[in-house]
Amino acid sequence: MAGKWCQEQRLSDLSGEDPNMRVIVFGAGAVGGVIGARLFQHDHDVTFIARGDNYVALSKRGIRLEAPEESVVLRVPVVADPSHISYGHDDLVILSVKSQDTVEALRSLSAAAPSTIAIVCGQNGVENERVALRHFRDVYGMCVMLPATHLVPGVVQVYSSPVSGLLDVGRWPQGSDDRITHLAAALSSSSFESVVRDDIGRWKWGKLLMNLGNAVEAVCGPSARPGVLWQRALQEGRTALKAAGVDYADGDEDSSRRGQLISSKQIHGVDRGGGSSWQSLARATGSVETDYLTGEIVLMGRLYGVATPVNELLQMLANQLATERRAPGAWSEQDVIAMLAAS
Repeated sequence: MAGKWCQEQRLSDLSGEDPNMRVIVFGAGAVGGVIGARLFQHDHDVTFIARGDNYVALSKRGIRLEAPEESVVLRVPVVADPSHISYGHDDLVILSVKSQDTVEALRSLSAAAPSTIAIVCGQNGVENERVALRHFRDVYGMCVMLPATHLVPGVVQVYSSPVSGLLDVGRWPQGSDDRITHLAAALSSSSFESVVRDDIGRWKWGKLLMNLGNAVEAVCGPSARPGVLWQRALQEGRTALKAAGVDYADGDEDSSRRGQLISSKQIHGVDRGGGSSWQSLARATGSVETDYLTGEIVLMGRLYGVATPVNELLQMLANQLATERRAPGAWSEQDVIAMLAAS
């Protein structure tokens, strides 16, 4: 059934693709690894830029993509630095490093790539696109709904099938063009569903509100994500964005977009752990992207006079866990609520 779906998508979308387009995926973690692997698996030209142990694993063994219906190893070309690539006119870079690594990634990329290259920010938050526009003219946003995990170098897991994820795209801060239309067609032929949106910014702001649960997962564990703490963080976020006059896709729009397309299943009988922030702590990377998710609401609150005590505390605790390289879930939801009451 999955193969039939993929074939139908390829036949329906192929006419919109650019046969000369190479996709350079900068950051081969959960999101970038799955996107690059799926594109490569469906005969698109892909190159990874990876770092550290992940680069070593990818260069030696390829990337292992584990999904509910398969486990495959793909020998995707990989380099350790942007300067190791000879860039072409039609190349497009999907930036998929964590937000705290964006400044350094773009600095190294801008030293090697022409300023006319297309940059697609396939990351959570809304700050990455602003940073990218300081270096590159053609910047695009990608709203990522992709249940994926990366805990072991060279291995990524994607839990939704037959649609791997939703990757809506658009020019930043608004609009569309042929380049992003070609990318959407390539993604749609590679087990994703990708819609070109002229208002991609409001979708990424809506996704940021959903991502306020990432800090809850990091601090209290995945089981706390649907609880009272997340609801309080979310309400603070909505209030801060309203005060700032920020338009965003609301929860009903998000639910309608996901519909039945994201269908999370087990891989090898093992349920997925937490999201991206939880995974950063589980890998003991020493950093976490909370400043660009929860911290964005804290920033909006301070700029527009809205109190955000829940998000402030979650930001502080998540950063503490990252700095001390402690495992996620160090406090219970009740512990954090008690801290708030005592403050």
